[in-house]
Amino acid sequence: MTTTQDRVESLRGQLVAWRRHLHMNPEVGFHEHDTADFVEAELRKMPGLTVSRPTATSVLAVLKGGKPGRTLLLRADIDALPVEEENTFEFRSQRPGAMHACGHDGHTAILLGVARLLSENPGEVPGEVRMIFQHAEEIGPGGAEELVMETGLMDGVDVVTGLHLNSQLPAGMVVVKPGAFMAAPDTVHITVKGKGGHGAHPEQTVDPIAVGAQVVTNLQHVVSRHVAALDALVVSITYFQSGTTHNVIPDTAVLMGTVRTFDPELRRRAPELIERVVRGVTEAHGASYDFGYEFGYRPLINTDWVAAQLREIALETVGPEHFQEAQPTMGGEDFSAYLEKAPGAYFNVGSGSDEADSRWPHHHPRFTIDEASLETGVRMLHAAALRLTGEPGGQSGS
Repeated sequence: MTTTQDRVESLRGQLVAWRRHLHMNPEVGFHEHDTADFVEAELRKMPGLTVSRPTATSVLAVLKGGKPGRTLLLRADIDALPVEEENTFEFRSQRPGAMHACGHDGHTAILLGVARLLSENPGEVPGEVRMIFQHAEEIGPGGAEELVMETGLMDGVDVVTGLHLNSQLPAGMVVVKPGAFMAAPDTVHITVKGKGGHGAHPEQTVDPIAVGAQVVTNLQHVVSRHVAALDALVVSITYFQSGTTHNVIPDTAVLMGTVRTFDPELRRRAPELIERVVRGVTEAHGASYDFGYEFGYRPLINTDWVAAQLREIALETVGPEHFQEAQPTMGGEDFSAYLEKAPGAYFNVGSGSDEADSRWPHHHPRFTIDEASLETGVRMLHAAALRLTGEPGGQSGS
């Protein structure tokens, strides 16, 4: 008798081939035309799937099972990053300035593998499985938001899940947690307005660089002195641009940064807390400022019962030695848009190993994955497709 493990192992070469093709041909968000064409062509080779294009650069495959059950959405993001790859292996990026530096090539190959398994035996699936190959996860407002708000993708969906490969976890490890899993990634823009002049006579100027440096330093007190110690908040100024040459004090300094939170009330308060500091510092030094704040993706909060189901699936699929409870991360994910419409949970699969030199951090120009993690991802999502569609209607209560 052929087992699911046997079926997944038989896909090993195909999974690697898909992933390497995608890695060689990366496209950044909202430009994934060739990627979407490739995914659509592969899906149309699989019997029993209804394939469509909800947007120009996303692909949807739908499989209707053989008996009543839930409607499940499985998601893989397909976009790359504007990063120049530094790897030297033969399947490195062939497109200058673009790279799969976050593992989305692996996510896409994994969901193609799941589609292949499900299409080969649709009778084993109760309910309906929708597989969305989503564009533009890396670029706000995000492809998920567009799909949720402007298409009927989520109509009738009872539950949603997806995964992210994680180079900081051992290859094949699965991590899941209920509740808060990933933070809301918001953006702050600050322009400090001073008075320029000669670098030899700073007393005749209002130096926006000196004032901006004080703004950066004092913003650290937002976290340490204005937020409870047990509340999670990150304020990181990551961009500071000012000046043109060595002997001219400029008029302005431009600062940008990221603000990460889990709690909705703290997220609402964060702009006020940050602007208060900017106002106080600039006024104290005779400068002024412009302030902008952009709310990004929502915090990703896993539904308890879905996370519990995924935990059980992981223990059965990879075993307790390859499972651990996840810790929350301050990274952001537009998967949260789907969770506004249906219960669900997101989880990680480890892709790091010394053998594959795949422990580089995400978004690094040397990032890659241990391709053995592709099989783990397929096994997890395939098992989730069978389990989470297994009961008609909504929550199972487990």
